[in-house]
Amino acid sequence: MAQEQRKYEKEYKVQAVKLAKEIGAGKAAKELGIPVDTLYGWQKAVREGRLDAGPGSHTPGTAMSLAEELAALRKQVKAQDREIRRLKEENEFLAEASAFFAASRRKSARNSE
Repeated sequence: MAQEQRKYEKEYKVQAVKLAKEIGAGKAAKELGIPVDTLYGWQKAVREGRLDAGPGSHTPGTAMSLAEELAALRKQVKAQDREIRRLKEENEFLAEASAFFAASRRKSARNSE
């Protein structure tokens, strides 16, 4: 009788591969209670790019060059600076609107007395 194959979530696989990288595949498989061959398969999938293990897990072939990474980071900083500027403008507007409505409320409270 054939044994049913277990299904694992992607995040579980990624965490298992990261653990194997830290303590070794044999120890990680034993600790997680999974077959070591399964873990080896997941590690191979990461190396081949079929399983994305997130930042810091790229192979030399898939990693960006230093110049590309620097350009991407500069672009990200510019976008964040634009967002910060927009949010500051919104906060200023909201502060002015709040002050206007507070003054209006005080004025109407004095008129009703």
